[in-house]
Amino acid sequence: MGEPGDGRTGESGDAVCCILHPTMSKQKTFYSCTECGATAAKWQGQCPGCNLWNTLVETVEEKASPAARFQSLAPPARLQTLAEIPAREHERIATGIPEFDRALGGGLVAGGVVLIGGDPGIGKSTLLLQALAGLSDEHSVLYVSGEESGEQVALRARRLSLDTRKLQLLAEINLEKILSTLQAEKPLVAVIDSIQTLWSDQLSSAPGSVAQVRECAAQLTRLAKTVGITVVLVGHVTKEGALAGPRVLEHIVDTVLYFEGDTHSSFRLVRAFKNRYGAVNELGVFAMTDRGLKGVSNPSALFLSQHGQAVAGSCVMVTQEGTRPLLVEIQALVDQSHGNPRRLTVGLEAQRLAMLLAVLHRHAGIVCFDQDVFVNAVGGVKIAEPAADLAVLMAIISSLKNKALPEKIIVFR
Repeated sequence: MGEPGDGRTGESGDAVCCILHPTMSKQKTFYSCTECGATAAKWQGQCPGCNLWNTLVETVEEKASPAARFQSLAPPARLQTLAEIPAREHERIATGIPEFDRALGGGLVAGGVVLIGGDPGIGKSTLLLQALAGLSDEHSVLYVSGEESGEQVALRARRLSLDTRKLQLLAEINLEKILSTLQAEKPLVAVIDSIQTLWSDQLSSAPGSVAQVRECAAQLTRLAKTVGITVVLVGHVTKEGALAGPRVLEHIVDTVLYFEGDTHSSFRLVRAFKNRYGAVNELGVFAMTDRGLKGVSNPSALFLSQHGQAVAGSCVMVTQEGTRPLLVEIQALVDQSHGNPRRLTVGLEAQRLAMLLAVLHRHAGIVCFDQDVFVNAVGGVKIAEPAADLAVLMAIISSLKNKALPEKIIVFR
C-alpha cells in the first residue's frame, strides 16, 4: 500500500487525481420519468409519479448556477390588475395551407408555440417546409434544422418545387446560438426541427435527455413570448405514438398537433389535441403527392369505401371532428372462433368493443362470445366519441347475420 499523499493511493492521492483530472470526479445521477418528469433516487420499474412502467432513465444531476443563489435578492416585479391589461383578439397568420390553418384553429398566432409530433417519415418536415416557403414571400421566416444538413433540406425543397429564395435556413443544434440568432433576426415564424436534437451548454446531460428537452423548450417559449416570434417545435414520438420526452413539454407549449394515419397510405391527418387559441380535436386532412402534402377539400370521401352494391358488415356514421362533420364508414367482420375469441379494433377503443358486445348480449340477446369480432374505421381516422357505438353495433349485427344494411343509410345519435 502506498503512503498517503504519494499520488497513487490514499485519500490525499485521490484528491490529487481529481485535481489533475477533474473529469474523473464522479457525477451524481438520479432517475427521471420520460412521461411526467418525476424523479427517483434509484431505478425502479414503475414511476412513482404517473405509475407507468419502464419510463425511468438515468439523468446527470445539474448543479445550480451561481446566479441562482442570489435570486432572493432580485427586486419584486410590478403588479397589474386585469382591468389595466387590454384584452384583444389574437391576429392569425395564415400559412397558405387551409387544412393546416384549420387544425391550428385559424392559423398561427404571434408569440405562440406549437408542438407537432408524428411517426418518422409521415410528413412533419415536409408540411412545415411548405408552410414556411409560402410565408417567406411576405414575411421573415427561419427554418432551424437539427437533424438534417442544409444540403438535405435544400434537396427536399427542390424536389417539392418550392420557391425558397427568401427562406432562411440555420443548421444548428446549440440552443444559445439559436436564441442569439432569433433575437438578432426576429423572424415572424421559426421552425425548430427537432426539439430532441437541441442541447444547451448550461447543462451537462446529452441531447434528447429529459433535462435538455425541458430546458430547451422552456427557453424557446420564453423567447417567443418576449419577442413575439411564433415558434413551431417538431417532436419525436414513442412506439406507442405519444410524444417522446416528459409530459411537461406539452404543458409548456400553446398548441399540440399530432400526425395520424398509416405511413404506407397516401393520406395524412393532423389533429389538434391542445390549443389555447382555438378548438381541440380540429382535423386537417392531407394527401401525400410528389409535390408534397395537399389539402383534401372533401375528406368524407376518404372515409367511405367504394362498393358496387351494399355489403354486409358496413355502416356509415356521422362524427363531429372539431367544427367539421365527417362521414365515416365502420366495417365489421364476425366469424366463428376456433379457440379463444379475438377482439380487434382499428381506429376505435378495444375495451369499448368488449363493453358493446356485452350490452348486445344482455339487452338484445345476440350472442358473440364464440365469435371473432374485428372492427375497422375506414381511412385511418381515430374515433373517440360515444356516437360511434350505434354504428359499430349495427355493423357487427350485419356481419353476424350476413345481411347488408339498406343502401345509403346513415347512422347518427
